[in-house]
Amino acid sequence: MVFVIVLAGLLVPNEVTIIPLYRMFDSLGLVNTHWPLILIPMLGAPSVLATFIMRQFFITLPKELEEAGRVDGLGRLGLFWQVSLPLARPAIGAVSIFTFLHSWNLYLEPIVFLSSKDKFTIPQALTQYVDAYGGAMWNVQLAAATLSALPVLIIFVLAQRQFVEGLAQTGLKG
Repeated sequence: MVFVIVLAGLLVPNEVTIIPLYRMFDSLGLVNTHWPLILIPMLGAPSVLATFIMRQFFITLPKELEEAGRVDGLGRLGLFWQVSLPLARPAIGAVSIFTFLHSWNLYLEPIVFLSSKDKFTIPQALTQYVDAYGGAMWNVQLAAATLSALPVLIIFVLAQRQFVEGLAQTGLKG
């Protein structure tokens, strides 16, 4: 029942929670800092999606692995650290990709929480390239958007390699 309630969090769009989040961070004195942008991914959809992905991974682990660990004298924490967590590298890689992409693509939250230009995030800063009449400087914006996609591409390639290695190292079939 608790899992269904957590999973229902995927149905709530981020825009619905922006006003309560703003009031909470304003009461803590964190508006116009990067702290809301750091903490929001832990509170929103990526954490619900991460919970779902990790749960689905851990329920697919065979019971024989747990039994073998118990025979070897491992406790619950030992089973997690020495058996389950090393096998969870593919799921951790997928969660890392989703969380990074969600954090990188935040647009509404920086507009709401940041007001000084020196603290703007890359998507927010891309809109600041305008000419003297307020029109968009498309050539500069597109060049900057291309450069801003490079870190995402690098993270994806690194995490994808980790994901494939983790699948190959599990040694479990079907």
